[in-house]
Amino acid sequence: MFTQNLNALILKDIKYLFAYTVPLSVWASFASTGIWTYTTVFYAFLVIPILDVITGETTDNLEDDDASYKKTRWIFDAMLYLNVPIVFGILAYALHTVQTGSHETYEMVGLALSGGILLATNGINVAHELGHRKPLAERLMSKLLYMPCLYMHFFIEHNYGHHLRVATPEDGATARYNQTVYGFWFTSVTRQYISAWKLQMQLLERQGLSFLSVKNDMLWYHIIQPAYLFMVYVLFGMEGLLFAATIGVIAFLFLECINYIEHYGLLRIKSDAGRYEVVRPHHSWNSNFNIGRITLYELTRHSDHHYRSTKKYQILDSHEESPTLPLGYPASILLSLVPPLWFWVMNPLVPEEMKLSTAHD
Repeated sequence: MFTQNLNALILKDIKYLFAYTVPLSVWASFASTGIWTYTTVFYAFLVIPILDVITGETTDNLEDDDASYKKTRWIFDAMLYLNVPIVFGILAYALHTVQTGSHETYEMVGLALSGGILLATNGINVAHELGHRKPLAERLMSKLLYMPCLYMHFFIEHNYGHHLRVATPEDGATARYNQTVYGFWFTSVTRQYISAWKLQMQLLERQGLSFLSVKNDMLWYHIIQPAYLFMVYVLFGMEGLLFAATIGVIAFLFLECINYIEHYGLLRIKSDAGRYEVVRPHHSWNSNFNIGRITLYELTRHSDHHYRSTKKYQILDSHEESPTLPLGYPASILLSLVPPLWFWVMNPLVPEEMKLSTAHD
């Protein structure tokens, strides 16, 4: 019986290998021509949503013993770390393909979307998880994965800004009620960038350091990212440079789509004393669709992530009081791109007291 239970736990451990199917589909896209350059797009926004429907949702949480076991299992960290060579290996292959191949315009669109999806899922998403860790090596891997997405400032803003201000009008990454995703792209990108600079200057001031300090990470990010693009230009020419910049932008716009669906319309109530209530599971949208969960390393259990941001992805819980997305993440992203449909589906699900709070701001 003990051996059977152990084997069952091991099988559950390796389910996150499914996350590597996204980079596999990206490799297929760049190895293909014609309509098959859209392989990743079909996989992410057609196959995965269908699998989500077929496999359904799971709201079960781990028992305390299982959670303690999984929390310390090396395999969960290793599966994150492997994304670094996978992402940069496929990125190099993609840039080489763009430089040496001859593609029609529609094929380049498919390749750009495929590359952007890679950087958004196995790049930014993994960087987000590692960015919440304390070990220096994991934080460095996080910043490295943000680099080709041209979004390194997100490391500062997300950890020191978003998690403190989530579900308030002060948070750039919280979409307001009745705000379209397209308007959110602009407000979120600009507000988070400005906030990252403000947070960086506050951190320097607390340490008594100047703008030109070596600890000014924002300054380093503005050196590292152009250096990355210059290296791409040297190795892969102007075609590679334009492609790298394009997929970086696509990647962080996909991230902002995810921010949009994770926090749309949800607000913490402000007391008469002017203080916001503490962050609780009902301040973020949750999703328990099985395939989306393992493909995105449990990012979809976002309510618990904001409730306990230091918890590792493999032990995140589902909370009964959390508002739940009616669709998985990929399908929700597609829905958000059609604002009238998004509002029709989602607005009735936003708690009434939060709508009233929005009206008073």
